[in-house]
Amino acid sequence: MQNIFKTELIKKHATLPARVTQITTAHGEIMTPAFMPVGTRAFVNCMTPTDLVNAGSQIILGGNTYHMLCAPGMDVLQHAGGMHPFMGWDKPMLTDSGGFQVFSLSKNGKICKIDDKGAHFKHPITGQIIHLTPQSSIQAQKIIGADIIMAFDECTPEQGGREAALKAMERTHRWLHESIEEHQKHPTSAYGYQQALFGIIQGGSFQDLREQSTQFILAANLDGIAIGGEVIGFDMQKTAEVIDWVRPLLPENKSRYTMGVGLNPQDLLDVVAKGIDIFDCVAPTRNARHGSLYCGTLIEENNWLRFADEQNKGKILIKKSIYAKDEKPIMENCFCYTCKNFTRSYLHFLFKHQALAYSNLACIHNIHVMHDVCARMRQLILAS
Repeated sequence: MQNIFKTELIKKHATLPARVTQITTAHGEIMTPAFMPVGTRAFVNCMTPTDLVNAGSQIILGGNTYHMLCAPGMDVLQHAGGMHPFMGWDKPMLTDSGGFQVFSLSKNGKICKIDDKGAHFKHPITGQIIHLTPQSSIQAQKIIGADIIMAFDECTPEQGGREAALKAMERTHRWLHESIEEHQKHPTSAYGYQQALFGIIQGGSFQDLREQSTQFILAANLDGIAIGGEVIGFDMQKTAEVIDWVRPLLPENKSRYTMGVGLNPQDLLDVVAKGIDIFDCVAPTRNARHGSLYCGTLIEENNWLRFADEQNKGKILIKKSIYAKDEKPIMENCFCYTCKNFTRSYLHFLFKHQALAYSNLACIHNIHVMHDVCARMRQLILAS
């Protein structure tokens, strides 16, 4: 195990901001662009670690701090030696500080309240009051043991206007300094290897606030930079605009992470073209479980790629009766385990009968497609 973290720029696209980087962590190397499947509760839904590796996963988002505090709890994780051995994953891992879950929960003041010190919420089972602060978030992420950990932040709502965006940004900046202070007390995980700390750019949909937040994050000289807020990944047109605002300020030797991007394969193509390295989203596995399977063709045009299938909008809904006797794979020229071995007809049958095998096969396909899109982008950038 290398006790090191670094980001190296390997190649920039000849005409676009897109780039290939190599991220080195204690649990291995990552070649970007790279999609991170999400294991919010210490598992990626319906997939084993072997499934993930075979589908092309280099890194996962392996556990959200809020959910890990609720279950299984820090005592269980520390006894297991951290999240890696607990869930049987020996490759790189990133974890979330809990900021987004706090943002979601705070919409119900009876469940969660936020003040300048942090968030105070009720355990969903025991009713115990749990305090999630910059200090406790970092302490928990030390026990989780992820290779990349996030500073505690307040996710910026889209509906609150400039005043809400400014308030969330200023609180995020205060919490960043507190996160850094806690991280510097113990710069390694609870198990002795180096952890990288990323800060999160907030500022909502306001260019001056985004630029101000970027400058603040950069001044902290962290290992990487994330772009957060409710709009990122939710509104892809606005996401691209925000990236264009902040990219001129970003150094080339820092990893760039858009949080929550990956609803569709095209979303990955769009943010990488703007200069982003890594991204995560629950959508590929969630979509798969509900019968929405990615289906399209990667077409090269204007020195970049497009995920094309105008008729089906990049996916098929396997529950439809038209697939009952369709002997084709989900997607032509897909080499995932599912497409190599099973037909649309069979998957339609499994879905209709609510067979557990369906979700596993469907998730394998959707995750493989996201990784294949990333692999094709890497190839194109390196050849440009």
